[in-house]
Amino acid sequence: MTAPLGVILAGGRATRMGGGDKGLLPFGAGVVLDTVIDRLLPQVAGLALNANGDAARFARFGLPVLPDPVPDHPGPLAGVLAGMIWARAQGATHVVTLPADTPFAPCDLVPRLLLAAEDAGIAVASSGGRVHPTCALWPVELADDLRAALEAGRRRVMDFARQHGAAEAVFDAGPPDPFMNINTAADLAQAQGWL
Repeated sequence: MTAPLGVILAGGRATRMGGGDKGLLPFGAGVVLDTVIDRLLPQVAGLALNANGDAARFARFGLPVLPDPVPDHPGPLAGVLAGMIWARAQGATHVVTLPADTPFAPCDLVPRLLLAAEDAGIAVASSGGRVHPTCALWPVELADDLRAALEAGRRRVMDFARQHGAAEAVFDAGPPDPFMNINTAADLAQAQGWL
């Protein structure tokens, strides 16, 4: 297996935060996305962002910005598909996805996903008895299957992963939980405290 590429999923609408980009919220000395990039970039052969709308708002990060390849904001699986298509065009066999609002992602996320995926192809992270399906390793050869699923209205990430025999990479639950998402102002305050 060649080294996977990474895609940070920043295509959500952040409705629980009142809209906008959760990855661009102030965090530490920068924004949440700075921390997520710092965690993932050393583990992958290359990195891109999945985001919709004006890509210029992410220009300072110097990363390719991949819009959803299917219409109507069908959710995180569209970002996974964008990542698969991009990674396949780069000659990679796998892509790792991570949400833009997970600043405590493990520094050994990718190697442990790769180990878990040896017999399965797909590997998803879990912690504290909870699966985190957008923190995962995906074979790019599934891009056509994923596009067909999205076009048929199937949008649940874990359903697609299970359909393709996903394995789990189990991580310690913390504190802080390495896959904590910043979904609300209270989550952001808690994350700032952990930082």
